[in-house]
Amino acid sequence: MKVVVAMVEPMEPTKVAGIVERWIGDDGAGGGDSGAVDRHGVRQMRTAWADGPEFITQCPIRPDESYTYRFTVDSQEGTLWWHAHSSWLRATVYGALIIHPKAGSSYPFPNPKREALITLGEWWNANPIDVVDEATRTGGAPNISDAFTINGQPGDLYNCSSSDTVILPVSAGETNLYRVINAAMNTELFVSIAGHPMTVVATDASYTKPFTTSVIMLGPGQTTDVLVTMNQPAGRYYIAARAYASAQGVAFDNTTTTAIVEYKSAGCSSKGGPGRPAMPSLPAFNDTGAATAFSKEIRSPSAVELPGPVEEDLFFTVGLGLLDCQPGKTCAGPNGARFAASMNNVSFVLPSRLSILQAHKSGVPGVFTEDFPAVPPVQFDYTANNISQALQKPVQGTKVLKLKYGTVVQIVLQGTNIVTGENHPIHLHGYDFYILAEGFGNFDPKTDNAKLNMVDPPLRNTVALAVNGWAVIRFKADNPGVWLMHCHLDVHITWGLAMALLVEDGVGELQSLQSPPVDLPAC
Repeated sequence: MKVVVAMVEPMEPTKVAGIVERWIGDDGAGGGDSGAVDRHGVRQMRTAWADGPEFITQCPIRPDESYTYRFTVDSQEGTLWWHAHSSWLRATVYGALIIHPKAGSSYPFPNPKREALITLGEWWNANPIDVVDEATRTGGAPNISDAFTINGQPGDLYNCSSSDTVILPVSAGETNLYRVINAAMNTELFVSIAGHPMTVVATDASYTKPFTTSVIMLGPGQTTDVLVTMNQPAGRYYIAARAYASAQGVAFDNTTTTAIVEYKSAGCSSKGGPGRPAMPSLPAFNDTGAATAFSKEIRSPSAVELPGPVEEDLFFTVGLGLLDCQPGKTCAGPNGARFAASMNNVSFVLPSRLSILQAHKSGVPGVFTEDFPAVPPVQFDYTANNISQALQKPVQGTKVLKLKYGTVVQIVLQGTNIVTGENHPIHLHGYDFYILAEGFGNFDPKTDNAKLNMVDPPLRNTVALAVNGWAVIRFKADNPGVWLMHCHLDVHITWGLAMALLVEDGVGELQSLQSPPVDLPAC
């Protein structure tokens, strides 16, 4: 896929911008793939047609056909990104979406001397579509990636990559703003800069109360803005990223990607020579303590006005599962089964003849049902080590949960230890939400409701749900349309770890979904 037009149309007030992007399905030399493109984290109001996930808000853009996305950016500042939202195309189809302060405004911190992107990716030597197709065929886990990347390059620690390692030039004494995006497919990542503490000032395009740390952790889909002061001896320093892999006994890419912060007065040195960059100390791959300590530091800059009172109090279990293999065959999952994943025991199945949003708007029956459970159909010890095999098999379906416009929603996201526990980056399209609390074990309202931060909780669009833990999020359903909630580990959404919220129209035009565009792709 390729973008041929991207432009900003100024609108009033100046905090609102209209965006027009025209995307063409690229047939390429091999026939090409269909696709769709998501503007991850954009709080676009009433324009769900431009959200992007295939068969949720649109049918895929076919090769040599095009679709023009029209949407607004309203009252947001900071680092977001865009990516393909079709199969595993986003392994290579992604980029940054930076929203600067409106004219006449500034950052809530001293202006940095310079800004730079640090976009983390994941690379396979094979075609990623072939990787996921093979896993789908066998029912097993897909092959792990061969490398991580920073701004598209693996870095010095991989064979034959040194000449293309990304170098960020700096000058002594300056303070720079680094916008870090985790665009990796299936891996949460620790990131650190040798010798240089980072002051976190924003996450997911929302400013935070500044705090200083030596390491940050981002799940796929998350962004983190940091200020870094260049106050070390002139030299070369690695920016390094490697996996945070929380699932026990599961294979992961155990490599490290690097870029180089280079003081202009330091000069260049050959790899392995006296000028070899200093390497930061990164946490161990399974250091859940480090990941948790980082997330607990994130707060809004000041007291917030939380939406309330809560009108929809929901409880969603999140985790893996297994499905029976086809009759007469043995699959590559545990015990000859197929891997699956689910929320509230429903493994999400994408429709194929029409998107959910189109079916909703046109009143077409049979595409989805409105019976996604508001609470788990079966209550059990979600994080136990010996969960019954009878609880491993989810129900497959295309189920949505309907919400009235303006409803204040609170969701407890509960991780499970079915098959294995894992940290899940859960992303909600079309909304930011407040993360009121996070914890380990089973959420207990009798004790854990007292832990809710009702003063300055962080505002995000993706929450890293702790391994065998829980998180409580809250938002107001004031954006009509169909909005996907899913794990941003793409292997898990492939297995069905997703659901959709259907937010009904409110009263009048400004509370209603816009009409579908005339060039909406046909199925």
